[in-house]
Amino acid sequence: MNYYDARETRDPLDRERDLLARLPAQVAHAKAHAPAFSALLKDVDPATITTREALATLPVTRKSDLAELQKAARPFGGLAAVQWGAGCARVFASPGPIYEPEGARKDYWRLARAFYAAGFRSGDLVHNTFSYHFTPAGSMMETAAHALGCTVFPAGVGQTEQQVAAMQDLRPDAYAGTPSFLRIILDKADELGVKIDSLKKAFVSGEAFPPSQREALAARGIQAYQAYATADLGLIAFETAAREGMVLDEDVLLEIVRPGTGDPVAPGEVGEVVVTTFNPDYPLIRFGTGDLSAVLPGISPCGRRYTRIKGWLGRADQTTKVTGMFVHPSQVADVLKRHPEIARARLVVDNATGQDRMVLNCEGAANDALGDAIVASLRDITKLRGEVAFHATGSIPNDGKVIEDVRKYE
Repeated sequence: MNYYDARETRDPLDRERDLLARLPAQVAHAKAHAPAFSALLKDVDPATITTREALATLPVTRKSDLAELQKAARPFGGLAAVQWGAGCARVFASPGPIYEPEGARKDYWRLARAFYAAGFRSGDLVHNTFSYHFTPAGSMMETAAHALGCTVFPAGVGQTEQQVAAMQDLRPDAYAGTPSFLRIILDKADELGVKIDSLKKAFVSGEAFPPSQREALAARGIQAYQAYATADLGLIAFETAAREGMVLDEDVLLEIVRPGTGDPVAPGEVGEVVVTTFNPDYPLIRFGTGDLSAVLPGISPCGRRYTRIKGWLGRADQTTKVTGMFVHPSQVADVLKRHPEIARARLVVDNATGQDRMVLNCEGAANDALGDAIVASLRDITKLRGEVAFHATGSIPNDGKVIEDVRKYE
């Protein structure tokens, strides 16, 4: 079988109907069992959240807010529906610190689907070099491998020579870890004159994995695949043999929104990744990852029929400080809402004259009256003086940037 399960090849309309049919119950569950969502959604009738348009009316909870939410309400900021006990097998800490629960269900992070697409199969020995303490990456990989019937060697990080020795002795079929550490292990093996020829597949994550690295591993006979996953949400999307973007996990509902807002962008536009999961233990509704991506048109040549995204395209949080005042992407969005004639805009901050200056670059025909109105809106919303410049339609790149800081301090 080429697919993890039959859901991967469902008709897209059937999948959409299924996801939307599950949505009201998940919103109701979050509202009933997660205190933060009880407050956030107090005026929401879950039974009415049956379309993407209805979902888009709900507030976005952003990853950048988690540290403060958790300080106010330990351990999980009121966003989790589990506490200590049988329902919460482990708790992890990511930098911040931000604490994340791991439920007791099999393949809690749902990464087995991505492992399967990377060629992992029952009976494989997986050399797992992700950390097993504090952060969840090691457990994320191990639980996925176990769900497929693989055996795992919990190698963890560092100790390169011992990693080489273990690979020489145990002859693992597959690797899980960062691509750079795999390269370090292989280079150390070359230095020691040790042949590592049992590795044929790899699942890599945690850092950029450009085509040049993939090709270098392929030259050694290792086919490596990557995925997009977070400690909060688990698997979001994964690479397939088609090597054209990443296919969404079957159990997430993804939106791409204008950075700093909750407003969905047009298909193909770059924006912030916002995800709703159907995880009963950590029922995140419209969770803003802070990452940028865009939807790819069409269906993957691999045959999986869910939406594809371009992968990670940078960070959405472009907040900057101008003459001592913070300027947020949401403020730029508020300016644009007042002036719907503007199709796309970017606020550029520079200091070419020795002083901070901000210019809102807008696509559209130059218009003195409109320009004056935009300047007034910019000052009203940001409390700062700004300028406006008009440009031809299509001239501002579709890269998700709302604020670009080009100041130099030399």
